[in-house]
Amino acid sequence: MPSYKVMNLGVPETTTADLLASLPDIKQQVAHADVIMIMVGTNDVLTGNYEFIDTLKKICVQLSHDFPTAEVLVSSLFPMVLPELSDSTITNLNSHIEASAMQTGCCYLDTHHRFSNADHPVFLEDGINITESAYEVWARALLEHIAFLIEND
Repeated sequence: MPSYKVMNLGVPETTTADLLASLPDIKQQVAHADVIMIMVGTNDVLTGNYEFIDTLKKICVQLSHDFPTAEVLVSSLFPMVLPELSDSTITNLNSHIEASAMQTGCCYLDTHHRFSNADHPVFLEDGINITESAYEVWARALLEHIAFLIEND
C-alpha cells in the first residue's frame, strides 16, 4: 500500500491473548493511527481455542479507547482448509467476529467471502498461509474499505 504509511505490528503465531497482552506496548509505540487493522484468531483456531471471541472483543474495546479517532477494522478469518475443521467452523466463528466488531463500534472486513470465491489458489500447501496473489486480494479489499471510510468522513 504505497500511498499509505503502514506499520505492521503483526507477530507470527500470535493468539488473541498475546495481542491483548501486547496492547500497552503498542500504545507506547504508536502515537496516532487513522486506521487499525486487526487480523487475529487463526492461531487460536490452530491450537483448538474456539472461545477467543471475548478476548477479541476486549482488544476492540481497548484499541477504540486508546485510539479514539481511528477506524478499527476487524478482518474475518480466512477460509482455511484443515482436516480437523468442519466446513462450518470458520463461517460460524466469522459470524461471531462480525457481531463482536459491530458491538464494539468497529468495522468488519469480510475477506472470507472474497477468498471463498477466488478463481486462483488462495493457500499454500499447508492450508493456512496465503499465496502472493491472495495477499493482493486481501490488500485490495483493505484499500477498498479504507477508501469507503475516507469517502464517508
